[in-house]
Amino acid sequence: MWEEPLIVEEDCLQHIEVPPTFTPVSAGKLGGQVDSIFRHLHKRKGFNGTVLVTKYDQIVYKGAFGYADFRSKDTLTTQSIFQLASVSKQFTAVAIMMLKEQGKLQYDDSLQVYFPDFPYKGITIRQLLTHRSGLPNYTYFSDEFWPDRKVNLSNDDVLNMMVAHRPNMYYQPNRTFSYSNTGYALLASVVEKTSGMSFAEYLKTQIFEPLKMTNTYLFSNELVEQTAKVVSGHIGGRRKRLPDYQDSVLGDKGIYSTVEDLYKWDQALYTQKLVKRETLEEAFLPTGKLNQKTESYGFGFRLKQVESGDTVIYHGGLWHGFNTYFLRNPKDHSTIIVLSNLTNGSLNYMKDVRNFLYPAQSGARARKQQKLASAR
Repeated sequence: MWEEPLIVEEDCLQHIEVPPTFTPVSAGKLGGQVDSIFRHLHKRKGFNGTVLVTKYDQIVYKGAFGYADFRSKDTLTTQSIFQLASVSKQFTAVAIMMLKEQGKLQYDDSLQVYFPDFPYKGITIRQLLTHRSGLPNYTYFSDEFWPDRKVNLSNDDVLNMMVAHRPNMYYQPNRTFSYSNTGYALLASVVEKTSGMSFAEYLKTQIFEPLKMTNTYLFSNELVEQTAKVVSGHIGGRRKRLPDYQDSVLGDKGIYSTVEDLYKWDQALYTQKLVKRETLEEAFLPTGKLNQKTESYGFGFRLKQVESGDTVIYHGGLWHGFNTYFLRNPKDHSTIIVLSNLTNGSLNYMKDVRNFLYPAQSGARARKQQKLASAR
């Protein structure tokens, strides 16, 4: 498959030279190989979802495998809308960056600047962005403190529970990394406080509409109107996973989108349409090593060195029957976007896809690459 690159209103900032060997023929061959990988994952590992892969800003492959709903046997398409789970966090981070550029907040502001009654001292916006706040996870403490699970939980409710009940911190702020859904829910509340808009309206008017992401929504009444396109999440045994009271908390999750809209998002991150280049580059800076020093975390993005030696920017997501994966490699402007509505472990094989697209270098080339990396 070969498609012309997406037309953006501003020139790419990180111009990339396309090698003469990358032609419609070679792109088609690459797309065929990717198709074979995902057909194998679908047949042998139970993958159910949609896929879009790019290289040098070109779509080389997109496809859909399986069902939007196993009971009704509705088939998936690349326009099917999935819950993005934690892939949503990068949108929250960029919203914070946009407001920072507008002078409406600073990364090192204390949360008390925005919420005077917030009971935990010394926690900053930067620590929320980088998962270094030490705050307890609302997905656990709300089970204890929320009185009626038939009533949807809001971001304000999460904040009010923390003020009223003060669940114990996991550790002191900025001591270490600990992945925090609470932190990103609070960042969505900061967006609302500083913009004067609901989080859903801010993302819609400031990000989704300017980027023409016409099939992207947040968990809301507006999403309900798109039920024909929204797929169902499924857990073990292909059982449908119904939404519950925590689905309505936004910022850490709650965005619904398609692989094609996420391609528009990927392309926009190479421009200054949303934020300046230097602002986005700060989001891709490591803030401490994770997972035995093989990766790090920036602002809403994980950073990892793959087998080829390239550093990729990525995030995964897992929530209520949805499993998602979004990876970008700035070196060759390639992207892997995978959305699944069946949490059966099939996305554990994304390493195989990475290793195919970014194979390990060998011999003198690898040594030269290591030497260049050490000199930086």
